[in-house]
Amino acid sequence: LVLPKSKALKTDASMSFSYYKKTYGLDYNIIEVTIPSYSALVGKTLEDFETKYQVRVVAILSRGIAAHGKGHLTLEEDIEENDVLALVGTTSHLETFVRKFHLHKADKLTKLAEIINPSQAGLAEAVIHPSSPLIEYSARDNKLRSQYGISTLALIRGEEVISVGQDVRSIPFTAGDTVIFFANWRDLDEFDKARDMVVVTSNYPHETVRPNKVIYAVIALLMALSLVLFSNLPLSVSLLVGALGMVLSGVLTMEEAYQAVSWKTVFLLASLIPLGIAVEQSGTAKWIAEMTLNMLNGVPAWGLQLAVAILATFFSLVMSNVGATVLLVPLAINIAIGVNANPAIFALTVALATSNSFLIPTHQVNALIMGPAGYKVTDFVKSGGIMTILFLIILMMMMPIVF
Repeated sequence: LVLPKSKALKTDASMSFSYYKKTYGLDYNIIEVTIPSYSALVGKTLEDFETKYQVRVVAILSRGIAAHGKGHLTLEEDIEENDVLALVGTTSHLETFVRKFHLHKADKLTKLAEIINPSQAGLAEAVIHPSSPLIEYSARDNKLRSQYGISTLALIRGEEVISVGQDVRSIPFTAGDTVIFFANWRDLDEFDKARDMVVVTSNYPHETVRPNKVIYAVIALLMALSLVLFSNLPLSVSLLVGALGMVLSGVLTMEEAYQAVSWKTVFLLASLIPLGIAVEQSGTAKWIAEMTLNMLNGVPAWGLQLAVAILATFFSLVMSNVGATVLLVPLAINIAIGVNANPAIFALTVALATSNSFLIPTHQVNALIMGPAGYKVTDFVKSGGIMTILFLIILMMMMPIVF
């Protein structure tokens, strides 16, 4: 209820179950089941039950080791007791299968949730093009699941829908066939590059792995960190050197680097910098602070300390933490002396409260995660408002105890 919901990964892949039901009438679902020792499924292979009961196994957790995707799940895979399976099929067929073999169905994906979720895998569709080497061969012949990580679920040929129960894996492909399958996104990306099919599903998380560039990436990172820690270069310049090293060494391409930049964040920070400078140098911040504290004349010391903390929190949202601290510390010390309070506590209150920057995405860290996570300003207000209040409460309670 408090944490904002990210919309960054709302792709057609993550919404694919409803899409395939609406488009092709395929009411697919995915469930997680555990195999008890008394189940008749123990000792059977995938070949023995998948086609017969119209289900597909897309992942297995056996003896603590997860098997899924390319290089795994051959038809000869044995099922053992206490194995955890991720099954895809129509809702009715899955329910029948669970009852038939007395399986323990989880309310939702738990043990396999890390590898079977919209950010890692999902349903996809592809079309067999006229020059495809797969033509006249079936999914079984091509070993699509074990060699490519492609679990074939249905075949659309003209107006005909051929599904799991019709042994779709044994039907030879022809040009123009639409194949519906379940795949890990990394496997799908590799399969797409092979051009054996035209993959229609495109809006899924792509990830390019370059294991031969690991050393270059580590060197660029260490170079940036060394410049930050042991040189007088500004932080931005030091990190820019590391970023350039990544591009020049081929860890990233220029296109990937540009795509990774959150331009919304860049323009937000570019707008906030002159705003903060204007508020500080025009005397606006000092005037607001003095007027606010003058209005609190006669308030007890703890009330003045709370007001100073709130002012520091507010100023840290529109100007730099350092600027807010430099501005408010002298005022806070004078106020503390005027009410016979401890000036050190008031000064520390300012120093700590200027880090209370959770309310809106004007702080650099908040702004950096806003774009990739798909958060809105209202998300920060809802979750950050609670954190801001908790920060102030703990600050006011602990300062007198510690100091």
